[in-house]
Amino acid sequence: MKKINLLLVATGCLFGLWALAALTGGLYRVNWQVTELVRQWLVASGMVKPIHTLVDFYSHIKGIEYIICVIFFVAFPVFYRYVERPKSHITMSTVSNTKNQSNS
Repeated sequence: MKKINLLLVATGCLFGLWALAALTGGLYRVNWQVTELVRQWLVASGMVKPIHTLVDFYSHIKGIEYIICVIFFVAFPVFYRYVERPKSHITMSTVSNTKNQSNS
């Protein structure tokens, strides 16, 4: 059992060293700029598409506006219900009042 655990730890360490070497090499290629490395990764993975024309830019911004509107149309009624919910009144009896009443 100890050999299996040792093997798993060693494999994890090797993967960690490999990931660290890949990250260091990538940062070296982009002159140690983390944001440029992230931008290149996002473009390479297809999460960010380059904008070539004004129409592409306008379509992108318009899509973001629609997403913001949908979020607002969902969040505002939920927030309104939260703010306008009926308030429950809590009454507290103090210890000193109960002691005074029991002495009388």
